[in-house]
Amino acid sequence: QGLLVESGGGLVQAGGSLRLSCTASGIIYTGKVMGWYRQAPGKQRELVARFTPGGSTDYADSVKGRFTISINSNKNAIDLQMDSLKPEDTAVYYCNVVQASLYRFPNLGSWGQGTQVTVSS
Repeated sequence: QGLLVESGGGLVQAGGSLRLSCTASGIIYTGKVMGWYRQAPGKQRELVARFTPGGSTDYADSVKGRFTISINSNKNAIDLQMDSLKPEDTAVYYCNVVQASLYRFPNLGSWGQGTQVTVSS
């Protein structure tokens, strides 16, 4: 069983930036993809950005052009650079890893514990 640990969350003013990191340990990456999801109070967990089979990426429309997902192979991690943050980006952000063939079904994979991002207006 692998372990995903998110870091980098915090409080930031609207228009600011944060960089989240998800460090993975004990996970065999072959045949798997990783991504970021978020859950705001009273709402369902939703996609933020993820890698897809073949190495391309999916972004939620609400974050396109503002957020960038990347792989940090030196740290065995994926990062999420978040720029031009808005109050509606406030949520708990979760890292996910899932079999590549199941990338549209993240609940069939593993989750980190989440990191809080709060954007003040």
